[in-house]
Amino acid sequence: MTIQNLKTQNLILFEAISGSRAFGLATENSDTDIRGVYYLPKETFYGLNHIPQISNETNDITYYEIGRFIELLQKNNPNILEVLASPEDCILQKHPLMDLLKPRDFLSKLCKDTFAGYAVSQIKKAKGLNKKILNPVEKERKSILDFCYILQDHGSVPLKKWLQEFPSSGEVSKGQGGLPQEKCGLTSIDNTKGMYALFYDETGNLNYKGIISNEEANQVSVSSIPKEEKPLAYLFCNLDAYSTYCKDYREYWKWVSERNEDRYNVNQQHGQNYDSKNMMHTIRLLQSCEHIFKTGSLQIRVDNREELLDIKAGNWSYEAVMKKAEDLIRSIEHYHSVSTLPDHPNPEKTEKLLIKIREELYR
Repeated sequence: MTIQNLKTQNLILFEAISGSRAFGLATENSDTDIRGVYYLPKETFYGLNHIPQISNETNDITYYEIGRFIELLQKNNPNILEVLASPEDCILQKHPLMDLLKPRDFLSKLCKDTFAGYAVSQIKKAKGLNKKILNPVEKERKSILDFCYILQDHGSVPLKKWLQEFPSSGEVSKGQGGLPQEKCGLTSIDNTKGMYALFYDETGNLNYKGIISNEEANQVSVSSIPKEEKPLAYLFCNLDAYSTYCKDYREYWKWVSERNEDRYNVNQQHGQNYDSKNMMHTIRLLQSCEHIFKTGSLQIRVDNREELLDIKAGNWSYEAVMKKAEDLIRSIEHYHSVSTLPDHPNPEKTEKLLIKIREELYR
């Protein structure tokens, strides 16, 4: 089943322009998104090939089977509620049966979780993006040696620096450009975490394992040390910090490989440390949620177009956008607490509506 099949077989029940054009936020570069509802031929619906959703390759055009559409309405899915409440000038096609589905019959206190909950997840995502932009991780990956330190006097020095500069003291053979970590051996110190005694085998005959076995090692190595050997120093390995670094490294470079370069470059141009387009829609979603609980109705077309486009253009600082989002969340909490909306849509009423629609379609 394809979109063309839906059209040639006259299966479309509803079709509307959605997204920024429906919200009143379109600019000259905005795409035209289409959302709609269809029903399946009777034999397909009763058979094994039920198809709940059909989209084009870019997902700019998506149609939902009537049962799936109503199921998502029952769950207060923001995108689906906004499709049902499409402004009249955005509706391209509408079957009379679709008049049985009214937004007010589905609005409930669930919208706090679906509208505001999704927005909060996007705010967390924006904070993560802000952190990534402000704290880029170098491509050259650090090793666990970068998280090891030698105790010295009342403080510590990085292990790598200590290894490099040690020969200058004259206590170990000079002229070798520092101590090779491969000739060092470690033993754990009882009743401590991350603490080791460090030994050095200048002759190379003691077969120490080195501080690490290779650059990819995720922990230091311990060696068998003869009892008569004296430690050269004491080492601390901050394994927790190394684990955090590894997580940040993976997440950062995964983000780099998957990010939308065009949008990222736009964000770089305006100099703000967040995805301005995404945050514009997040603020819009929060304002829509606030409106639901203040009025008991769903408003699609915004009345603050310039403010939202100003956010999209990157004219708001990250801190200002976050404050607006947090203020809206507090307002939503208040209006939700005094709202007279039901806790959730009436499932019996919803089911009767779906049955009535199907009976008419398959009569």
